[in-house]
Amino acid sequence: MAHGHATDGSKSALFKLALAAVGVVFGDIGTSPLYTLRECFAGHHPLPLTEENILGILSLIIWSITFVVTIKYVVFVTRIDNEGEGGVLALLALALRHVKKARYGSGLLVGLGLFGASLFYGESVITPAISVLSAVEGLKVATPVFEPVILPLTLVLLTGLFMIQARGTEKVGAYFGPIVSLWFLALAVCGVYQILDNPRVLLAFNPVYAVKFFLHHQVFAFFALGSVILALTGAEALYADMGHFGRKPIVTAWLWFVLPALVLNYLGQGANLMHNPAALENPFYLSFPDWALYPMVLLATCASVIASQAVISGAFSVTRQAMQLGYSPRMDVRHTSEQAIGQIYIPQVNWGLYVVVIGLVVAFQSSSNLAAAYGISVTGTMVITSCLAYTIARHKWHWSRLATLAVIIPFLTVDIAFFSANTVKIADGGWFPLALGVVLFTLMTTWKRGREIVAERLQEGTIPLASFFSRQSSSKTHRVAGTAVFMTANNQVVPYALLHNLKHNKVLHDRVILLTVSTENIPHVSERDRLVLQPLDQNFFRIQIRYGFAQDPNVPAVLQRCKELGLPISMMETSFFLSRETLISTIRPGMATWREHLFISMAKNAVSATDFFKIPANRVVELGTQIEL
Repeated sequence: MAHGHATDGSKSALFKLALAAVGVVFGDIGTSPLYTLRECFAGHHPLPLTEENILGILSLIIWSITFVVTIKYVVFVTRIDNEGEGGVLALLALALRHVKKARYGSGLLVGLGLFGASLFYGESVITPAISVLSAVEGLKVATPVFEPVILPLTLVLLTGLFMIQARGTEKVGAYFGPIVSLWFLALAVCGVYQILDNPRVLLAFNPVYAVKFFLHHQVFAFFALGSVILALTGAEALYADMGHFGRKPIVTAWLWFVLPALVLNYLGQGANLMHNPAALENPFYLSFPDWALYPMVLLATCASVIASQAVISGAFSVTRQAMQLGYSPRMDVRHTSEQAIGQIYIPQVNWGLYVVVIGLVVAFQSSSNLAAAYGISVTGTMVITSCLAYTIARHKWHWSRLATLAVIIPFLTVDIAFFSANTVKIADGGWFPLALGVVLFTLMTTWKRGREIVAERLQEGTIPLASFFSRQSSSKTHRVAGTAVFMTANNQVVPYALLHNLKHNKVLHDRVILLTVSTENIPHVSERDRLVLQPLDQNFFRIQIRYGFAQDPNVPAVLQRCKELGLPISMMETSFFLSRETLISTIRPGMATWREHLFISMAKNAVSATDFFKIPANRVVELGTQIEL
């Protein structure tokens, strides 16, 4: 899997990155033809299979892809990057940075961004379930004999997919681009084959057919939007994966290869339905010749697994960003590649997703049933992206309010129309991503608020550094050899662990370092700006280490660089003093009692600071303290 940007401007470098982007970025939207047209005509709100309706639906699909994916995401949203990084949390961090400069309230933006991230997890569990299931369902098109094995085979494939996550995707990732490229090529060839048989289907390029469809069907046309949205699933990946490949390779791959292949295939399925209504059983597979059916099932399965891999990797990335921005407990982040920093594996997230995905497949049984659950998470994230984009255009690009509204209102109108159409599917399965989103939103906001309360409680018993130094200058506190590092969120006061150590052990080390590790609202902080060292009184030093939200902290590695600033630190002579907090639920103001218990449970399951900051365990001294929430 390629990570990086085509900085040399060469055509070969652009081609390689565009090929890699096809494999990683477009797998989700690329597998949408497996089920989209079938759901439009045979889903929960079926339409009569007439030529006018086929042309109307195809016109809606083509112009929805053109407006939402090409104009909104490719032309507009991909220009909004947080130092090269994309995705809803990167967009939130960027918006907050500029809103604070403009002195606006940021609570609404935080709520929107976090709920958008929560909905992304909904997409991360539904995509593997619906994509793999719909691909394997091609077997029953070949012969009904295979129908009993579809569900077990799907479960086996999904189990294998989640089991290999720990190994990383670097080796198999090299095949992603070629396999998905072959998939899109097959889509295009099949589409052309069917279009040549019935070229009248090309009338769907005329948007008048979409307008006529709406005028004629009205309410049913509105319901149809809930199925048309399936053609747009994965559009958010264009933005979310921008940090891996850069804007140009993604735009190039979309405009010159992916978009034409998708449009041709949808037209081909429509052409086949016009002269063969029986193909509605499975418009995708029945558009291929009989001899191509089994190879296409195999290719579709491979493409679906790759599409699933992309959203699973995306869930890992979003989780790491949430941890760094303070919205998630610390988790075990493992790097699966020495070259590609973006390739990570988080066991808790992986197996959590697995349990939910397997539960979805068993509960919903078919891709058609799952389709009802799909649209809510996708359209909800689209609405939130448009809202956050408004903030960036106003406060980063300094557009006038009129100009910003002129651009955003059309996007938001279409997004809300799709979202509204999907609300009618809530009872049929749309409740699931909403419920999952609410649960994850509650977890993230509870963790953020809980950490704020802990910081407030710790602040209550602290002593300003100036007062501490004043007392120490007149005391006879014994100093022992070595360096003591006290980690603290507030470097203007004496850390709790230092006061406890002084109270119980009655000593201070020769050198005392007050260490603060902070995460900025940017994805990467350069090595040059990583470390700030400030000498204080009585051989105390204040050190601040800064990271971006897409970086993993490694405290010992950064402390080694203090030698360049005149403070050599030997790990063998350094002790790290950390507070081990015992949290107690109380009736004090702060959070509801149930949220306090939830926060305490999350804190117990969080990875220790020792592991998270890569501190050698044999150099750590933990001092316990009770905190009343």
